[in-house]
Amino acid sequence: MHTLLRAGLLIVGVIISAAARPDDAIQIKIDNFTFTPAKMTISKGSEVIWDNQDDIPHSIVLDAIGVRSKAIDTDKTFSYRFGKTGTFNYVCGLHPHMHGQIVVR
Repeated sequence: MHTLLRAGLLIVGVIISAAARPDDAIQIKIDNFTFTPAKMTISKGSEVIWDNQDDIPHSIVLDAIGVRSKAIDTDKTFSYRFGKTGTFNYVCGLHPHMHGQIVVR
């Protein structure tokens, strides 16, 4: 019985830990003048991290919600937590031909 009780507590502890943990951050890679993935759907409250793996700086501009990063150097990141639902298009402020989209549900 002692072993069963211990196993039950372990299972409950794992479930509680998983439920209490916030959503994992979602990464978007910047490389060769592209965002990968270019389009994604996430849950409200999720954090997105843009990771610049390109040889030159880039920036993130989400005009609809007034978010504008500083220049992100090579091997640096920019993150933003999406607190409301909607479809958010973004571009690189330094290279406006680069674009992506985040759908928040």
